[in-house]
Amino acid sequence: MAHILGQQDKTLAEAGGRPEGLISPLDPRMRIVMAVVFAVVTVALSSLTALCAALAVSLSLLTLSRLPWRKTLKRMAMMDGFILFMLVLLPFSMPGDPIFTLWGFPASWQGFWKAVEIALTANAVILSLMVLVGTMEPVTLGHALHRLHCPEKLVYLLMFTIRYIEVLREEYLRLRAAMKVRGFRPTTNWHTYRSFGYLVGMMLVRAIERSERILGAMKCRGFTGRMLLLQDFALTRRDIAFVAGLGVLCTGLIILEFA
Repeated sequence: MAHILGQQDKTLAEAGGRPEGLISPLDPRMRIVMAVVFAVVTVALSSLTALCAALAVSLSLLTLSRLPWRKTLKRMAMMDGFILFMLVLLPFSMPGDPIFTLWGFPASWQGFWKAVEIALTANAVILSLMVLVGTMEPVTLGHALHRLHCPEKLVYLLMFTIRYIEVLREEYLRLRAAMKVRGFRPTTNWHTYRSFGYLVGMMLVRAIERSERILGAMKCRGFTGRMLLLQDFALTRRDIAFVAGLGVLCTGLIILEFA
């Protein structure tokens, strides 16, 4: 999930900033809630007709958000690459009526349709999350989760991760540069494996030392274990209309599932 959101931020940056469609001005709390509701409803579906309708709803949200279609769908294709191997093997691993036989292994219709079902479900859910949640600023996402009464420690962990992930990446690049200056060239031998093990260990040591320095600096500034999140949100008629509309669509998907 984090990887998808990070890639989505990169997509928005390449597109020239945050989208100015109908999704962006909505209350972030409602966007998170409805993304979860839509994801739960979509995962519960098993009818191909209902799943195709759910994917159509996600594509409609993408249109409303005015995100660049080509780059957004390219990010989705990256996600599909992770499940492609499983989808290819599923017809051969699930018993049922055979379609064809490959090297003595029969492929079943039941496995094929299950693979299609998983692909439709994954794409509908991921696309909706990219549109509703992935278009938020990370800090706004943290504030919205806090206003939704998510555990404070998880919210703080998210905020610190967003703040210092780039610092850790720069630390990693410095260590890799130091290894290259000393003539290190990665190959497939034990020296390379040990060197990367030392690199990971040094990253952990540097991260712990930096966290101790950051904690000391925060305590000097009066940190008592709680951060004040000052951003406020207010519901508008547009938010209520969005929640009602997407709620009706989710209800329609459930009715379509049992029709």
